[in-house]
Amino acid sequence: MPDPVELTKALIAAESITPARGAVFDVLEAALLPLGFRVERFVEGEAPEGPVENLLAVRGGAGRHFAFAGHLDVVPPGQGWTSDAFTPEVRGDLLYGRGAVDMKGAIAAFVAAAARVPEGTVSLIVTGDEEGPATYGTPRLIERMAERGLTPDMCLVGEPTSQHRLGDMIKIGRRGSTVIDIAVPGKQGHVAYPHLADNPVPRLVRALAEIDAIELDQGNAWFQSSNIEIIDMAVGNPATNVIPGHAGARISIRFNDQQRGPDLIARIEEIVRRHAPAGIVKGRVYGEAFLTEPGALSALVAGAIQARLGLAPALSTTGGTSDARFLSKLCPVVEFGLLNATMHKLDEAVALADLAALTDVYEEVLKRAFA
Repeated sequence: MPDPVELTKALIAAESITPARGAVFDVLEAALLPLGFRVERFVEGEAPEGPVENLLAVRGGAGRHFAFAGHLDVVPPGQGWTSDAFTPEVRGDLLYGRGAVDMKGAIAAFVAAAARVPEGTVSLIVTGDEEGPATYGTPRLIERMAERGLTPDMCLVGEPTSQHRLGDMIKIGRRGSTVIDIAVPGKQGHVAYPHLADNPVPRLVRALAEIDAIELDQGNAWFQSSNIEIIDMAVGNPATNVIPGHAGARISIRFNDQQRGPDLIARIEEIVRRHAPAGIVKGRVYGEAFLTEPGALSALVAGAIQARLGLAPALSTTGGTSDARFLSKLCPVVEFGLLNATMHKLDEAVALADLAALTDVYEEVLKRAFA
């Protein structure tokens, strides 16, 4: 039987900064093959968003199909760790290392749980590009599944959803995300001769002021309100006597299911064009909002948590985006995993007891899924 702690250590030790491929997938494949999984790995894409490795593993082939999804890529560790970020280290009752909670620990826990529940059709949908743009990650896995005729009946994503105690929160949806770049051209000139120049900054500022004043909505029963944030402004003018020839800004919008990404981009473009007719607006939708209405899947996972941990989890849509935004197009999907307090931080760590407890919950989920 795989040990979730030892498997987590092995996965941490295989450095896998986005976009990930190679050794970390070797570790996962080696753990899955003895359990009867058929493992398919493929690499797609080119720099800068690739190459990305993905893994699709399936055991069984008839009856109800339960899918687990996750990612082996991690964000860069940054400077200031107490110990090496990719050398797993147990200190006290915690296991330290980049990816311990986000989300190599959850993947290890699910593999260990799958070893305890050999029946049923189970798949693992694992990418090396969740922390990045995801262009060659989970969307390509979904395409590969369609080619193989694989459609899960339900999917659990092992993102770290717990806030204060393992099991206190399940995610049943996520807000959407779009990032929009604004460029306003002008004409450079001497500040003493403004009639010979065209300053783009006032036009950009007026557009941003109108954008900042927008109240998109007030939220609804499951989602908080959508929000627009100005996250960057750039003129790039070090001189004190030069009117700049260009100005730019970037905004980020997190939106609920009352909004659509392309509509938001179009709205921002209309505002910019009114204030700066020559302005250029480029937006990218990283994901639309989605909601898995409370029902059979959330009840199944909540029941497993209640049975093994003795608490009733809250159902939430808070937080950032995840690959559940893609998987929600396949089947009902919810997210449940470890505590998120240290994800993306220095000295990321998971409690050894939580790894064991999460394995127990995932085991209970599989038993209930195939009961």
